[in-house]
Amino acid sequence: MNTKPSNAFIAASWVALLAGMAAFIVGLWNAQMVLNEKGYYFTVLMYGLFSAVSLQKTVRDQMEGVPVTSIYYGLSWFSTLMAVALLVVGLWNATLTLSEKGFYGMSFLLALFGAIAVQKNTRDSRTNSNPL
Repeated sequence: MNTKPSNAFIAASWVALLAGMAAFIVGLWNAQMVLNEKGYYFTVLMYGLFSAVSLQKTVRDQMEGVPVTSIYYGLSWFSTLMAVALLVVGLWNATLTLSEKGFYGMSFLLALFGAIAVQKNTRDSRTNSNPL
């Protein structure tokens, strides 16, 4: 069974990751926020991207029978949910318009989806080109 992702899906995944990240960061750059508030949102974005990739890897490892400790598996889920929760709490309490809050939420979720898809594609491409 050929599970190598298509070039179109690989490109779409990279576009989703880069578009989500770029939109979020450009939004922060142009936002009328104090620097520490911008730093909070940027840190949440980076934490979210890392935790989503880590979660995708641990879920995939478990599916393939690669040993994953339950503590790391749980921490991966916790971290991903915590990153989303931190963004939601930050936006809930922010003095932004509803459209700005929606913009940050959607660009954050697009970036997380893109990071997961890029990780999946990278792993699928590597697995299929180097059989065990």
